[in-house]
This record gives sequence, C-alpha cells and structure tokens, in this order.
Amino acid sequence: MKKVLMLILIPLSLAGWAADDVWLTDFDQAKQQAAASGKYILINFTGSDWCGWCKRLDQEVFSQSEFTKFAADNLILLKLDYPRYRQQSQAEKQRNAALAQQFRVQGFPTLFLTDASGKPVLQTGYQPGGPQPFNQLLKSKMK
Repeated sequence: MKKVLMLILIPLSLAGWAADDVWLTDFDQAKQQAAASGKYILINFTGSDWCGWCKRLDQEVFSQSEFTKFAADNLILLKLDYPRYRQQSQAEKQRNAALAQQFRVQGFPTLFLTDASGKPVLQTGYQPGGPQPFNQLLKSKMK
C-alpha cells in the first residue's frame, strides 16, 4: 500500500513543481523573452498561500494541460506573488509592490495580458469554466 501511495504522490508533487517552474518572477526577464519569441506576457498577481480564488485559478486553469499547451505556444508566464506565510526576499517584495502599484492592482487574483513591451491589452481575474473559456478570452485579445 505504501508503494502504491508513493507511486501516486511523487508524480503529483513533480507536476506541481514543474508547473511553478515555467512561471518567471522578473518582469524585465519576461519582457525580454516575449520580445525574443513574439509572445504575449500573462502576469498573474497572486496571493498563492492565502487567496482562495488564486488557488482555484491555479487548480482549475493553470494546472490543466489545455492551458499549459496554450501557454507554451503563446505566452510568457509571469507570477508576482504576495504571500502571507511563504518567505520572500526584500528585493522581490519591493519589486512586486512597485509592479502592483504600476498596474493599479486592487485585489487578487488580478491578471494582465500584455504585449512584449509590457503594455496591457487585457485585465481580468478569476474566470469560472476552466481552461477553455480562459484561453478563448486571451486569444480574443491577441493580434
């Protein structure tokens, strides 16, 4: 029984790690990658360890293969986190606070689709329905 449980839990934990691995945390790096690749940037302002709607968005959209495939082809993913319990460096806190102010973030989750220069083309939040309508919303704003 323990072996079966381990065989189930290890891949699940690695899937979560891999999903976090594709999200950048530096806006300048995201803009550079977007310019080089011709992709849009999806900025996710999140409270990952306390915000219920943020957790639902992660579960229902960002962790789904339909979204990850769409993102790999079309997006540079940028996660700007405002945790309450997880430690962040002072530099990351300051950088994220400045970006929240720049984008006038009022609550979490707040998402922006931007062009490669960082100019917003869409602002949204949690959307019910999973990855398909979310991907369609993003596609509708991409040229």
